[in-house]
Order: sequence, then structure tokens, then C-alpha cells
Amino acid sequence: MKMSDVVAEYILRMLEEAGGNAEIKRNELAGTLGCVPSQINYVITSRFTPEQGYIVESRRGGGGYIRITRVMTDRRVAIMHIVNSIGCSIPYSAADIILHNMTEHGMISEYDHALISAAISDKAYVNIPQELRDTLRASVLKNMLVTIVVSQ
Repeated sequence: MKMSDVVAEYILRMLEEAGGNAEIKRNELAGTLGCVPSQINYVITSRFTPEQGYIVESRRGGGGYIRITRVMTDRRVAIMHIVNSIGCSIPYSAADIILHNMTEHGMISEYDHALISAAISDKAYVNIPQELRDTLRASVLKNMLVTIVVSQ
């Protein structure tokens, strides 16, 4: 397991135990997990974003901390927020992370995840020029997510 996965799982456990709100001292957490503090920053900035349903606040200095709050919103509102955050193009790797997070948070089912993943994969776009794939992928991803919202 990668260190970033270990850090993310540890923070998720902290959030679960604290009811969705955790304060982290970056250096202490790095010491506990045996990693460098910048690894903590990387995980927080890449996996605990507003698009993924988190608010992150930080206070610098000796008594500084990073506070992560899981935002509980209506499922439809959350999905539409994600749709609106997807730009004009998206690489498969970023789209897959979004789908994984949506599945983890119960916004979409495993079946929806698999179906959308297949529809936006590079295998599905084998006959599409490479420079157009990410644009097409963003459009298909957004349309499929909107369809999920509208149909339920």
C-alpha cells in the first residue's frame, strides 16, 4: 500500500471517529505515520477537496492545525456540484478518482461506477484522436452524471 493511501485511510478513520470533523497537526501525524509532512499536505490537497465533499481550513504557527470537515449535502446537489466542477476536458485518471470518491461516499452505485468507467475509458475512444479524448470524456461523464440526478 502506498504511503498516500495509508495517510488518507488514517485521516478518513479520524473523520469517522470524530463524526466528520477532525483537527490534524501535520508534523505530529507525519511522525505517527513515519512520513514527511509534505506527504500529509499532498494527501489533503488531492483527496480532501470540496469536490470530494470536504472543507479544509489551516492555521499556521506553533499551535497550527489543519481542520478537515466532511460536508453532508443532498446527494443530487453534491453530484451537480461535481458536474459543475468538471471542466471542458478531463483525463481518465482524474475522472476515475472522481468516480471512486463518489462511490465511496454513496453518491453512485458500484454498477453506475463500472458503467460510467467503461463509457469514458480510452478503450471506448480507440477510434477518437488522442487530442480529442479528454474533451469527449468530460462531456460524456457530465451527461451520465446529470442523467443519474434527473432519473432518480
